[in-house]
Formats: sequence, C-alpha cells, structure tokens
Amino acid sequence: MIYWLAGAYLLAVAALGLRDRHNPRRHATALFWALLGLMFLAADRLAPAVVGVVVVMLACLAGFGGLGRGRYDEPSDEAKRIEATRLGNRLFWPALLIPGVCVLLAVVLKDVSFGGVYLLGREQTTLVALGVACVVAAIAASRLTRQSPWSAVEQSRRLIDAVGWAALLPLLLATLGGVFAAAGVGEAVAALVEMAIPVDNRFVVVLAYALGMALFTMVMGNAFAAFPVMTAGIGLPLLVQLHGADAAPLAAIGMLSGYCGTLLTPMAANFNLVPAALLELKDPNAVIRQQVATALPLLACNIALMYFIVFR
Repeated sequence: MIYWLAGAYLLAVAALGLRDRHNPRRHATALFWALLGLMFLAADRLAPAVVGVVVVMLACLAGFGGLGRGRYDEPSDEAKRIEATRLGNRLFWPALLIPGVCVLLAVVLKDVSFGGVYLLGREQTTLVALGVACVVAAIAASRLTRQSPWSAVEQSRRLIDAVGWAALLPLLLATLGGVFAAAGVGEAVAALVEMAIPVDNRFVVVLAYALGMALFTMVMGNAFAAFPVMTAGIGLPLLVQLHGADAAPLAAIGMLSGYCGTLLTPMAANFNLVPAALLELKDPNAVIRQQVATALPLLACNIALMYFIVFR
C-alpha cells in the first residue's frame, strides 16, 4: 500500500505537470514522473525486460534535459510572511512527527498483533512505519496550515520539479551498491586491502574501513552504495571474522563514516548541489565548502568510536 500511495502521488504530479503550459518541457516531464509512478504501482507485475526499458527511458529523459519547470500556484510573499508569523516554530511540528511516529511504530509497536496478524507486518516494518509517519505528518500539516491536501501535492510538485531527476539518486545509488556487491567488487576490494595494509593491525583495518566508506561514498555519492561493497570487502572478513568485531555497532559507525563522505562530494547532488541551486548561490560548491569543517572532525570521531566500541 505504501508503494501504491507513492505511485498515485507521482501520477498526480505527472497530471498536474501535463496541464502546466508554462513548462516548455511539460510532456517529457509528465512522462518521466508518470513512468516512475507506474513502476511503483505495477513493476512487480511486469516482465523484467519491460521494467528495463522503462529504466532506460527514465535515464534518457533525464540525461537529455527532458525535465523542466513550470508555474505553480503560490501565495504572495506578503501572505507567506503573515503565515510564517502566525505559525512560528509550529511549522516544524509536522516534520518532527515523521521521525517520532516512525520510531514509535518501528521500535515500540513492531510486535503488536491482533489475532495473530501483526500491526505492521513482519517484513519491511521500518518502511511501513515511515510511510504511515509521512501520511500522519501530511494530515497534521494540512490541519496546521488550514490548507487542503491537494495544496500539498501542488506545492510538492514545485519542489520535486526543482530537484528533478536527482530525487532518484538515493534509490538508484543504493541499488547500484547491491549490484556491485553481487558482482564481487567487495572481494576485489578485500584482495587489494590485504596487499596494501597489515591486516593483523586492528587500528589500521579500522582506519581502512572508515576512510574507505568515506572515500567510496564520495565517488558513488551515497553511503548506501558504498556500504555493501566496503562491508563485504573489509568490514566482515577483516574486522568481524578476523578481529572479532561486533557487527551491529560496526555497521552503524561505518554508515556514519560514509555520511561524512556525503558532506564532501558533488556526487551527492540532491544533498549538496540542489540546495545551492534552490538558494541561487553563485558558487555551486558553497554547501560543500561549509560542510568540510564538520565532515573531517566527525570522521575522526567515528574512527575513534569504531576502534574503542566494536571489539568484544
């Protein structure tokens, strides 16, 4: 149902975009979001070849500049200032509801069942909790701002058109990481690391894993893509199996190390380049430059935490 809801939303965005005659690329933009919406609705019922064709079409539409921006129903600047003054910090409440409700459902209520049927199911519990949390937050935002739910769709269309194809980067890069892991890239990384460093030295291996997560994330643009490769190549064989590290904290701190790389790379376009474009900054790398002073000390702290926490 969460996938169906996401697909219905994307089809609504496509329909609104198709009607927007101020967008010079309205047909291609509408086709892009409609194809993506259909994949959320019915990809599991289609032949793999059909899904592959759709993916190629999405890549072509994005790669050849098929996505554009139109005109959106927005209140005036004065009306925005009045509403901002009226609502104040309450504007943040719906956003804070998303992690709050998600944690409540995924952690506290995950084992709740009625007549043997689990409230959130037994598979993809976190995904279901996140979807429910987003719906709850949307309802709360509608009540708080006294706007209709359809207004939220229209305003989110403005945002999603501004972000464009970069909105898909986390999903695509995470999938690419899985492909790399299945192709044996992790084993190749392990062989290179064993030749380059003394693997019997715990600290050196920890350093290689944390730095590798950060550097590979900078190349891939997303820690989800780096994680399966670096964990299969260094984390599991060298830290868990050879040195007896606890896999749970190792994975958690490893991901945090990867996020440090996210702060430092233009490949993480949706995090670093899109905000610069939305804010109309002259330097497209201005966001990255501001984040360097956070990323490097945080990476050093992650290395220290990993060394002192993960070993039994």
